[in-house]
Amino acid sequence: MPFVLLVVALLGGGLISLLLLNSALNQGSFQLTQLKKETLVLTDEEQALQRDVDGYSAPDALQRRAHELGLVPGGSPVFIGPDGKVAGAASQAQAPPPPSPAPVAQPPVSAAPSGAPPAAASGPPAPTPSAANGTPQPSQTPGR
Repeated sequence: MPFVLLVVALLGGGLISLLLLNSALNQGSFQLTQLKKETLVLTDEEQALQRDVDGYSAPDALQRRAHELGLVPGGSPVFIGPDGKVAGAASQAQAPPPPSPAPVAQPPVSAAPSGAPPAAASGPPAPTPSAANGTPQPSQTPGR
């Protein structure tokens, strides 16, 4: 009788330890699955951010943004050597001439009846005060 109880106790203890071990492995598997999903989401977000950085650092995007901020291309560079000698001639950067506007085609004007009021002239809009004095105004771009 004591031998049977000992065998039953050992078998019961083994089954309980197997159950606990199996539960711990399953919990680790669930955590691993959750971390893999999280890694996938973060990788996608990193790639999207990298695409944004690449788009903002492209030469044409940098040039357009610099123009919006009112920056102009610099002239020839000037270098100062370790002995203090200046190589090159310093000059102030000049703004490039604005591009000439393309001629706008005027729509045909239809004849109005004699009693109708004259139609408003449909020409190009009047220049704004900031455009009239020749200084470009920076545009506000929405941030992320």
